[in-house]
Amino acid sequence: MKGNPMRRWSLAGQMLVLQLLVVAVTAAGGAVLALWQASELLEQEAGATATAVAVSVAASPDVLEALGERDPTVRLQPYAQRARAATGVDFITIMKTDGTRYTHPNEAEIGRRFLGHIDRALRGETFTETYTGTLGTSKRAVTPVVAGGQVRALVSAGIRVDRISARLRDQLAWGGLIVALALGVGAAGTWLVTARLRRQTHGLGPVELGRIHEHHDAVLHAVREGLLLVGRDGTLTLCNDAARLLLGLPADAEGRHVRDLGLEMVVADDEERVHLVGDRVLAVNSAPSRLGTVVTVRDHTELQALTGQLDAERGFAESLRSAAHEAANRLHTVITLVELGRTEQAVALGTAELRAAQELTDRVVGAVREPVLAALLLGKSAEAAERGSELVISQDSELDDLGLDARELVTIVGNLIDNAIDAASRVEMHLSADERGVLIRVSDDGPGPACADAFEKGWSTKGDGRGLGLALVGQAVRRLGGTITVEGSAFTVRLPRP
Repeated sequence: MKGNPMRRWSLAGQMLVLQLLVVAVTAAGGAVLALWQASELLEQEAGATATAVAVSVAASPDVLEALGERDPTVRLQPYAQRARAATGVDFITIMKTDGTRYTHPNEAEIGRRFLGHIDRALRGETFTETYTGTLGTSKRAVTPVVAGGQVRALVSAGIRVDRISARLRDQLAWGGLIVALALGVGAAGTWLVTARLRRQTHGLGPVELGRIHEHHDAVLHAVREGLLLVGRDGTLTLCNDAARLLLGLPADAEGRHVRDLGLEMVVADDEERVHLVGDRVLAVNSAPSRLGTVVTVRDHTELQALTGQLDAERGFAESLRSAAHEAANRLHTVITLVELGRTEQAVALGTAELRAAQELTDRVVGAVREPVLAALLLGKSAEAAERGSELVISQDSELDDLGLDARELVTIVGNLIDNAIDAASRVEMHLSADERGVLIRVSDDGPGPACADAFEKGWSTKGDGRGLGLALVGQAVRRLGGTITVEGSAFTVRLPRP
């Protein structure tokens, strides 16, 4: 079965044909209307001219005087011919009240009956009509010659219809030229518009455009990644379902400025950044395009959780490596002292090292009876020592196992300690619990955080992997229903009892 040929045409081609038809119909309709109006006007003009001539002749004193003579034709025929030549009408007929002609352009018709209606004129009226007489069809006027209150004669003046038609044909020629010019201008304008439309639609037909739109809409709403298109003026022009869900955007987000939606940082630069939105960790990537900025959003919540667990495990492994490395150094030193025969010094060194390690373990385990958190603090102590810092557990620290989420505690404490170790040489840790909840305080001798709202912004470039820790702390604290405050270089976290 053959398809509709028009369906294979490009949209631009169909628009060209449609607009040409519209222009042609409009121009033709305008021309017909103009010609009809011109015909009406010419006919009215001819009737008015004939009426004016007939009334003027009927009111002429010469006509009244000639009617009183024995043979009025002798004077009236030359007069009628002169008046006809002067006024441009085709005939002026002066007749008796019974219709017998006194004058006529063709003298052979003088004395014969007038071809037309005279009843209304006999009643004193002046009227016009279109009638076919001896000279052909004409637009004529008939009026009475009144003297002493009586109709003495009748006067008829007329213009042949073929003369009116000739003038109409002249106007028709000009009208045709104007229509042709209008068609030409309309066709040229339509072609220009169609050429631009063809470039914009790449020559595709309505079926192809519709199919592309359907595919685009299906893909846009099916992908699990969020997709945004931001115009050059900062207006959000496109947003798929995944982006609405991940970024918490309202239903009327499209058409609004990113500033009103709180998405300024989304299009701030071309880097890939990590953004915390509620309980979600989102990887946001923005890239410039011809239409503005294309932003993709991916949910990295599960990946970030696995990464956090991996970081914790790696931290423990690194702590064990540091402790093993340090123990190996101490053991090598003890063995060397023994080989040198300095057994007393070897015993003293080994005993001091064992005492220090045991004191650290006893202090941590005695103060923190949450096993995962205690292991984290032991590992961080060894890591701090290896990095040239000192991690001190305050003497009044005491925290029982209250059933708090161990992963959240590792996230909060681990990131706070890492942040402090990066910025200072001495870090003090305090842990306690009372009827109001759990208190975690980490302070150091550094300058404090440079960004006071780092817990809220949650932005970090992936290039160096820094800056996200504090945002993760804020997120974990919010999940546990707690609060976090910053005073100088001291971070204080308060968590409710579970």
